[in-house]
Amino acid sequence: MQILFCYFHSFKLKLMALNYLWIAFFLIAFVVALIRLIFFGDTEIFKLIIDGTFESAKVGVMDIALPLVGIMTLWLGIMNIGEKAGAINFLSRIIGPFFSRIFPEVPKNHPATGHMVMNFSANLLGLDNAATPFGLKAMQSLQEINPEKETASNAQIMFLVLHTSGLTLIPLSIMAQRAILGAADPSDIFIPCMIATYVATVVGLIAVAIKQKINLFNTVVISWLGGITLFIVGMIYYFTNYLTKEQIETVSKVASNFILFFIIIAFILGAVRKKVNVYDAFIEGAKGGFTTCITIIPYLVGMLVAIGVLRNSGVLGYIVDGFTWCFVHLGVNTDFTPALPTALIKPLSGSGAKAMMVDTMKTFGPDSFVGRLSCVFNGSADTTFYIVALYFGSVGIKRTRYAIPMGLLADLAGIIAAVLVSYLFFH
Repeated sequence: MQILFCYFHSFKLKLMALNYLWIAFFLIAFVVALIRLIFFGDTEIFKLIIDGTFESAKVGVMDIALPLVGIMTLWLGIMNIGEKAGAINFLSRIIGPFFSRIFPEVPKNHPATGHMVMNFSANLLGLDNAATPFGLKAMQSLQEINPEKETASNAQIMFLVLHTSGLTLIPLSIMAQRAILGAADPSDIFIPCMIATYVATVVGLIAVAIKQKINLFNTVVISWLGGITLFIVGMIYYFTNYLTKEQIETVSKVASNFILFFIIIAFILGAVRKKVNVYDAFIEGAKGGFTTCITIIPYLVGMLVAIGVLRNSGVLGYIVDGFTWCFVHLGVNTDFTPALPTALIKPLSGSGAKAMMVDTMKTFGPDSFVGRLSCVFNGSADTTFYIVALYFGSVGIKRTRYAIPMGLLADLAGIIAAVLVSYLFFH
């Protein structure tokens, strides 16, 4: 991994958080595996870990990076059409007053603003495949105005933390999985998920703003945050009082995909209006898809292998047992602890968290408190370490500064909110 290479290349370099964590994952996993071998006679543990490294490396390249080539090629082409049509600048002007407050380093009407808006919009709609190309494009735009190319800028950190908080209006994929497993009401986690992820986003925004000394107490910021809050509350009220669970799923599925396709049509028509050669513009932008995906492969493989080693060594299981022991001795209700593996894996691996969520629902039942809580955990935040490796790796950033601690703080806020709101709704 490139970060690890930098560590050995020069001890004079400032060790970054991601470097510490990457090394720690391997060392902790090795120590735990050694204890299991010597004291518990687990002769399969090292084979399990090594097999897991091969599987994680394969997943990073074959299941993530290569499939991403097609998605990136498509959406970078579409984004280039949108830029030439003036759509990105149009979005920048609309959202500019708000973003200029929370991203003071980004020049007024800079294309990065429009790219970030597209990324956040795709995330809100639960369109992960579209959100990633938009996010990578936004990171590249922010990198253009970053004076220190190997160090994350304040704007890049704010963007990444807001992205890792995973604000999603409708957790469609989670509801679909609950329906597959036979939940009586697959959409009953809709409101808890929205509340938890919104708390994570607000906490992440406030924490980074304090760190960067950004004043959030001004009319523009308060108006935007208040407006977003009212919109979310209004949508929750409408969905829960006027729609059935089947209607919620149908409306969310149709609306999200309609909006996405409408964006494509709007970009194309805007480009035609400006007499742009649409197909040439698409090809010009699409050429960057393959290059971007090849660039991120080392970062993805390095992070996914480290996560797999930590998981296969049993460390996460011991952490959950430790939490349970602590809460028992503190006199706290521990009904939520069986769902903690989903919360702990989520910042590390989206697919791992999904698998853990499914396994929890199969073990305890999709309508159990633990089963529902695991779903809310999965919908309360995004994969912080994966996103750091993917987004910062795509532009060659090695010094992540405080991006990971802030992202994990937002994740923690989402976890705490998920527990509290799940006790309120389901316990």
